[in-house]
Amino acid sequence: MQQAVRSRVANRAGLTPVPRPRTPSVTSLIDADALRVLHRAARALLDDLPDLTDRLVALLQEQEPAYRTAVVQDPTATWKEAHRSLRHGVASLLDPRGARDAARRCSWRIGATRAEQGLPLDALLHAFRLGGSLVWQRLVEETSRTAPEDVRLLVHVAADVWNFVDEHCTLVADAYRQTEWQLSRRRENRARLLAAGLLDGTSRIADLPEAAQALGLPEQGRYVVVAVAGGHPARPDVARAAAVPSGTRVHWHAGAEVDYGIVLLDAGHDELARPQEPEGPAPGPRGPAPGLRIGVGSPVEGLAAVGDARRSADTALDICPEGGGTVRLADHLPAALVVSSPELGRALAEKVLGPLLRLEPADREVLLDTLTTWLDCDGSAQRAGERLYCHRNTVLNRLRRCEQLTGRSLARPADVVEFSLALTARRVLRD
Repeated sequence: MQQAVRSRVANRAGLTPVPRPRTPSVTSLIDADALRVLHRAARALLDDLPDLTDRLVALLQEQEPAYRTAVVQDPTATWKEAHRSLRHGVASLLDPRGARDAARRCSWRIGATRAEQGLPLDALLHAFRLGGSLVWQRLVEETSRTAPEDVRLLVHVAADVWNFVDEHCTLVADAYRQTEWQLSRRRENRARLLAAGLLDGTSRIADLPEAAQALGLPEQGRYVVVAVAGGHPARPDVARAAAVPSGTRVHWHAGAEVDYGIVLLDAGHDELARPQEPEGPAPGPRGPAPGLRIGVGSPVEGLAAVGDARRSADTALDICPEGGGTVRLADHLPAALVVSSPELGRALAEKVLGPLLRLEPADREVLLDTLTTWLDCDGSAQRAGERLYCHRNTVLNRLRRCEQLTGRSLARPADVVEFSLALTARRVLRD
């Protein structure tokens, strides 16, 4: 009432009334006192930072095995890291806005560095929480020593202290995971380059130990390369499982059209074990991966010879039928000879089969199919007739016509060899 009267009098006199100052709330006074107590204790911690660092390093050695090893390996680096982190943390209690960015950069660097060193993330987070607990304990100790009556005020800033610890635990974890991802990508890219060098045959001898470590394979050992193409492009795991039995040590190298597996053979074995067929009925005429083509090369000694193994695997893959299948080079050496020199193979096919190839399509296919079937049946006209659903005399008549047109005799071994190679060339040289 009196204030209202004074305002009216002042207005009549043309004066501006002066507002009465507000009385601070009890809460704001307590917060101010709590900050004063916090700052006083924090300044004392900064003055005694080396001792605080010693206590933290001792705690890490006592409670965290991973840091125990780190301290033994490089005690100076660990002490400096702890000292730097504590200094930025305590400074942030005194000046949250001014010291925030520097403190965050410090925690990020620690997370990234420890990820590069391979320190477990759980150990790193434990270290940060130990540091937070130690700082809080020393704040309470310092306040109890200098002003015991003010200890109760620290309760009002406890949430701020622990929120700071939680924020930096999250920050250091983000830095650790991001660096770990980058390192993983770098390792994968390096392993890919090393594997490509082995498969291309361009690796340097000096790179072999690194390649062995990156691929998880011994430098010395007996190897075979498997080339895989076709099948379901979205399911390379199915194709790889069909090419290499489970439990086999293998490094897969994905290519644009062909995937290569560098396979370590079991001791005393000269060939790759055949993958076990899945139980139950197959979903298609060729099992779980129709159109899948697999070429298995010849075995070689040591990672240095993987390039030769890859070339033999490519040759085996070239022999595979378009419809799919598995070809082991050791079982198809005549076809491998033809594929290895396609120009000579085509020349041989033309020289031996030329007269047959120039017949009308229907007539040509009947004679070539009969000749191929007779060779597959080890020269038995009876068995060839059963496969072709015709009488054995019909088979013999067709074979005689082949002899007449080509001027070669199926009774002469050298001519039979030429027929076999020429038919193989026509089959495997698709273009």
